[in-house]
Amino acid sequence: MNHTKILIGVVVLFAVIGVPNAVAQGQHKNADSSAAKDHVPMEKVVKSDAEWRKQLSPEEYEVTRKKGTERPFTGRYWNTTQKGIYLCVGCGAELFSSDTKFDAGCGWPSFWDMLEKKHVRVQVDSAHGMVRSEIVCDRCDAHLGHVFEDGPPPTGLRYCLNSVSLKFVPAK
Repeated sequence: MNHTKILIGVVVLFAVIGVPNAVAQGQHKNADSSAAKDHVPMEKVVKSDAEWRKQLSPEEYEVTRKKGTERPFTGRYWNTTQKGIYLCVGCGAELFSSDTKFDAGCGWPSFWDMLEKKHVRVQVDSAHGMVRSEIVCDRCDAHLGHVFEDGPPPTGLRYCLNSVSLKFVPAK
């Protein structure tokens, strides 16, 4: 086996099992370190599995409680351009504003910033043989999507969300 194959194997191994990316660790180049330092958790919404199943549609339940993903270009908000606020479908926490929404071409609603940093938590997601930065509602722990470092200025971030995890409230 040559050295190149060994090196590639080591890089893949680190990527899969032990080196969470900088976004998930809160160390990405555009991280707001004061937001992480001043983070005050919201009052938690805790429900039984049966209560969540009763409140949410089967698809909402699968995505928000079981960390599923809707198919691209199928969600209700991926191409919405109306002004308003996006709330957590589970608890109603205000998460994102249409003011930071952009067309990333990926088929999911994408935002370059959060509305309320204290309402969204970023954590390491190492499922499916990848290491990504998962975003969840800080209030009810609903899976919302993932954040990537390929977004537009000023943050350079792309918060890629599942439409089914959101409820849109149009501006008045």
